Amino acid sequence: MIIRNIFSFTASIIILAILNFSYTTKSNSIENIIEYHSEEEGILSLMYHRFNEPEYPSTNIQMEQFKKHIEIIQKLNYDFYNPISIQNTFKNPQKKKKILLTIDDGFLSFYQEAWPYLKKNKIPFILFISTEPVGRTGYMTWEQIKEVDAEQFAFIGHHSHTHEYLIDEDNSYFISDIEKANKIFLEKLNYIPNLYSYTFGEYSKFMKDYISKNFDFAFGQHSGVIDVTKDKFELPRFPINENYGQIERFTSIINSYPLQYKSLLPEEKKLTKDNNPPEFKVEFFKEQKNIKNINCFSNEGGIWKKSDIKISTNVLTINFIKPFIPRTGRLNCTLNEDNKLKWFGTQFVILEN
Repeated sequence: MIIRNIFSFTASIIILAILNFSYTTKSNSIENIIEYHSEEEGILSLMYHRFNEPEYPSTNIQMEQFKKHIEIIQKLNYDFYNPISIQNTFKNPQKKKKILLTIDDGFLSFYQEAWPYLKKNKIPFILFISTEPVGRTGYMTWEQIKEVDAEQFAFIGHHSHTHEYLIDEDNSYFISDIEKANKIFLEKLNYIPNLYSYTFGEYSKFMKDYISKNFDFAFGQHSGVIDVTKDKFELPRFPINENYGQIERFTSIINSYPLQYKSLLPEEKKLTKDNNPPEFKVEFFKEQKNIKNINCFSNEGGIWKKSDIKISTNVLTINFIKPFIPRTGRLNCTLNEDNKLKWFGTQFVILEN
């Protein structure tokens, strides 16, 4: 359950340290007993930013489109996922698919356009806030954020302080940025959100390890469906905007299911000239059917194309012919099983040097 307590910054650090020890112990035991759940339908998370701001097509969705998305979800009889249950998600496989709405950045257009609609219909969601731009032109104020936070179906998430390309900075800068946001959240909301969203969906192994010690869950911007086999600090979301929110594509996305796996390498998603292209390997569960029918596509070399895959027993490896080009590398794999499209994706961050 998401805890909204009032405590001092010093006390919060002590508590987080205690929770970290407890969580690490539990996490290791959970990972050791993860099993294949063929009937799990998972939680499909959607990511939105701006509403009715067509001058920003890459992050905007028109409200009419958004309302149609909600109507499609309701017609398919999918329930909206309430994040208050997130702690139990990885203990109890979801036998019926649920939809999780997330909104990044706290733009004013969310508050003016989407918030009244979500509030009227009591649709659960997470609003990820970067603390530095709050109150600036085009962004929500703290009073508006508190208004949202007061509703039982609305949850505030942590989205750093500056919302810069934090992976470009050194590790100490990243930690400092998170700590600045923590202090502001404590001052303004009286708690530090325990859900984190990586800015631009970018993270290194160091960043992920740090987040795993200070938060309960973290979301990226790679495609896929959440299930009990997914890493709690690399949770997938489908980015939605005007172009990628067209009804045909949206219907295809909303009808996808989790493609489960036992492990995925590499752990390091930050690529430089020394590890680009990466050595990519996925180990599936021995119960997984039709592995040889998996299709993978990536944008290696800057062009989307079908990947060269090799499958040995229940392990899939990909031989990338060309390195990914800056700034974002993506890989999506799908499998049609029992008339269900199962899907997982990975995002890499490619730096110039």
